[in-house]
Amino acid sequence: MQNKLQELTDQLYNEGLAKGREEGERILEEARAEAEKTVEEARRKADEILVKAGKEADDIKSKAESDVRMASAQALQATRKCIEELIVAKADTQAAASNPEFLKEIIRCVAGNFSATAENGIALVLPESLQAKLEPWVKGELSQTLASPVEVSFSKKLGGGFTIAPRDGGYYISFSDKAFNELIAEYLRPVTRKLLFGE
Repeated sequence: MQNKLQELTDQLYNEGLAKGREEGERILEEARAEAEKTVEEARRKADEILVKAGKEADDIKSKAESDVRMASAQALQATRKCIEELIVAKADTQAAASNPEFLKEIIRCVAGNFSATAENGIALVLPESLQAKLEPWVKGELSQTLASPVEVSFSKKLGGGFTIAPRDGGYYISFSDKAFNELIAEYLRPVTRKLLFGE
């Protein structure tokens, strides 16, 4: 009887132990599956974060590159403009507009075309500083060439160049040193730009 009780006890013990092992393995398997699921979810979230961070980094890089390109283009354009303006400013238009020989050629050309439409002759205003060099020429050679009256006056206000108008007034055209400067500057800008920058 004692043996049977021992057998029964051992059997119950072994059955309980087997059930406990099975239950433990099931719990362990569930824990492993849950852990794998948690790790997989963590990896997925980490990948999403990396992709998002990569996109943001690419956006920032793209914007920075765009800003640098735009800033460098603006700086280059400003530098080119400064160089161009310096070269144009160096053009000695005042000296040309105060050169008696240069003025004679310009006046001859302009007055020849101008006198054809001015029935009563033309009126010239020249720089007072050039009166001694230009007055004899205007009253002599220019008057004979045009075959129409030429009225000439000299002004302290005019540093270089001249103004021309019909004698009866109405309008005048200015070829002052300032006007020459503006005209030459406008001509020089495209030429200078092409020479300097190949544009």
